[in-house]
Amino acid sequence: MYICIMDNTCIREEADVLQINGCRSAVEGLDESFEWLAGVLQLAGNKVRLKILFLLSREDALCVCDLSDILSMNVSAVSQHLRKLRDRHIIIPNRVGQSIHYTLSVQYLPLLTPFFELIEKESIISIST
Repeated sequence: MYICIMDNTCIREEADVLQINGCRSAVEGLDESFEWLAGVLQLAGNKVRLKILFLLSREDALCVCDLSDILSMNVSAVSQHLRKLRDRHIIIPNRVGQSIHYTLSVQYLPLLTPFFELIEKESIISIST
């Protein structure tokens, strides 16, 4: 049983030791996975970068000029977003002649695809309202 006071202080009369130990076991040893996922979600949490990832999930490859035209942004601004995604290996650069085309790293598809499906179906709007 818990007694919660208005200032968000929680005073419990009795701890559920099984629950606490079970939860502790669930997160133990997963720090690296939490760090990885938090990093991806932090980068994808930016609307422009999320749009870039969405577009790269739909297309085989896009260059910075393509993305600049699609997003109606200047090349420099798009390049800054691409650099952040590239630094975390979420996207992969491939040189084609004199330009660089970007693809979404396949290891991130299983994580991002469900979000993109929700966006395409506009299901996210019904969830948030």
